[in-house]
Amino acid sequence: MASRRGFFAEMQHQAQLAEHRENQRQLAEAATVRRVEIERRKEARRVAAAQRASVAKRKQLEREATAADVLAKKAEVDELNNALDITYACLDNLLATTLDVDDFVELTTLRRSVEHPPFDRPELEMPTPAPARLTDPAEPVLRQLESPKGLFGRKKKLEDAQARAEAELIEAQRAWRDDLALLSVKRAQLAADHAAAEQVRALELAQERARYARESQERESEVSKHNAMVDTLIADLGYGAVDAVQKYVGVVLANSDYPEGFEVKHEAEFEPSSAELRVKVLIPGPGQIPTVKAYRYTRASDKISHLSLAQKDIKARYANIVHQVALRTLHEVFEADRRNIVQSISLEVGTETICSATGKDIYVPFVAVGTLRDSFTDINLSAIVPSVTLHHLGAAVSQNPLDLVPANTTGIRRS
Repeated sequence: MASRRGFFAEMQHQAQLAEHRENQRQLAEAATVRRVEIERRKEARRVAAAQRASVAKRKQLEREATAADVLAKKAEVDELNNALDITYACLDNLLATTLDVDDFVELTTLRRSVEHPPFDRPELEMPTPAPARLTDPAEPVLRQLESPKGLFGRKKKLEDAQARAEAELIEAQRAWRDDLALLSVKRAQLAADHAAAEQVRALELAQERARYARESQERESEVSKHNAMVDTLIADLGYGAVDAVQKYVGVVLANSDYPEGFEVKHEAEFEPSSAELRVKVLIPGPGQIPTVKAYRYTRASDKISHLSLAQKDIKARYANIVHQVALRTLHEVFEADRRNIVQSISLEVGTETICSATGKDIYVPFVAVGTLRDSFTDINLSAIVPSVTLHHLGAAVSQNPLDLVPANTTGIRRS
C-alpha cells in the first residue's frame, strides 16, 4: 500500500490547510471586531447612565443598553445559524460541488521558480563614516602693547611690557606646539580606529555575502531538484509508471477541496497488469459531524441554546456523506486521468475510531465498490441519488454508518 500522502499530495494538502486556516482566521477576526464593538457600545451606555443625574434618564439608558444587548445576542444567533447552514450545505453537496470542477491537474504548474529575498544585512554595505576633522588651533602671535601712561619712565615701562609679552608668546607657542603634537596623535588614533572599523565591516560584509550566496545556492538547488522531480513525474506518467500514477492520483485527491474541518485522507495503489487502482479513503467519524439543528436566544434566561437534530436526520446525513465521498472519489480519479491509464477502481471508504469494547484503534469500512471506467463515466452524476447509484454499481454499503456498523465487504474488490 502506498503512503497516505506523497510529496506532491502533501504539498497540495498543506496549501489547502493554509488557505483554510487563513479563512478561519479572517472569520475569527471579524467576529472579534463585532464582539468588541458590541461591548464598547454597552460600556459606553453604562458610563453614560452612571454620569446622568436623573434617575429616570439612567433607567432609560439602562433599558436601551439591555435592548442593545438583546439585539447583539440575536445577531450572534443569526451568525451561528448562518454558519451552520453553510456547513450543512457543504456536507450535503459534497458530490455536486466537484462536478463543476475540472479535476485534471496540469503538473507543469507544480514547477517552481527561485525567489531570493533581499540581502538582509544592507547596513554592512555602507562604509564606516570617517571621523570628524580636527582643526589646528591658531598659532599664537605677540599681543599688541598699550602705550605706557605717565610722564616719567615710559621707556622703561614699555621695555618691561615688551619683555612680558615676548615671554607670554614663548609660553603660548610652547603650549600651541604641544597641542599640535597631541592633535597629530589623536588624528592618527582616529584614523587607525576608522581603518580597523572598516576592516571589521568589510570582513563581516564578505562573510554575510558568502552566507547569502550559499543560501541562494541552496534555494536554487532545492527548486532545481523539485522541478526535476516534477519533470520526472510528468515523463514517467506518460509511460504509465506505477509510482508516477500513484503520485499523480495523490496530487489529484489532495487537491480535492473538502469543507473546513472535514479532513479526508487517501491511500492509492496501482496494479499495472490489470490497470486497476485500489483506493482507500478515510473520512471523519460520526462524532465529528455537527448535530445542531438551530441556535436560539431565550430572553428570560438571557442565554443562547441550541436544538438538536432528530436522530434519523443525523443518520441520514452521515450516510449521505459516506455515499457522496465514495462517488466523488471515483469521479475525481477518472476525470483527472485524461490518459485513461486507470481502467478500473477498487474503492473502500471508512473511518478510524476507538473500539468501545477494547479501547483500541479500529478501522470500520462503510462502502466497498469496484467499477470499470466506462461503466462509471456513463453515469450522469448530476441527476442521481448516491445510495441508489452505489447499489447500481453492486457496492457493499453499511446499513448504519452513524453507529459504526461495517459494510459486508466479502467478495468485493477493495484496497
